[in-house]
This record gives sequence, C-alpha cells and structure tokens, in this order.
Amino acid sequence: MATGETGFSDVAYDLISVQYHALKAGHDYGQYVRDAENAGHQEIAEFFRKVMAEDSERAAECHRYLAELSKADDAGPAAR
Repeated sequence: MATGETGFSDVAYDLISVQYHALKAGHDYGQYVRDAENAGHQEIAEFFRKVMAEDSERAAECHRYLAELSKADDAGPAAR
C-alpha cells in the first residue's frame, strides 16, 4: 500500500481530506442557510440544508471507513 510523506496510507489521507472538507463545508453552509433565510429565500435555504445533510453523511461515511482501516492496521504510520 502506498504511503505519502506523512507515513499514512494514501487512502487514509484521502478519506481524512474528504472528511475534513465535508465538515468544513457543513459548517459554512449554516451561514448560507441564515443568509438565504434573512433574504427571504426559503427554497434556497432548504437547498443549503440538503447540501449540509449530504456533507454530514459524507463525513460520517469517511469516519466509518477510517475506523475499518484502523482495525486493519494499515491506515497509519508503522510503529517506530
């Protein structure tokens, strides 16, 4: 399994990256919901809520995959 410069597998790094970006975006979408609501655009606010829920599920799925990888002991750096 390929490992990046961090010592973590490329797959683990990729999952962590997707999870981080999904969580970060989800946080930002809360502001987008408020902006749309304050502007009286309820349909757009609902769209942002939907996108937020999708990112939340994406982050949770990454978490499950990372847990599986950690049990297989091939996600992180080898013991030194």
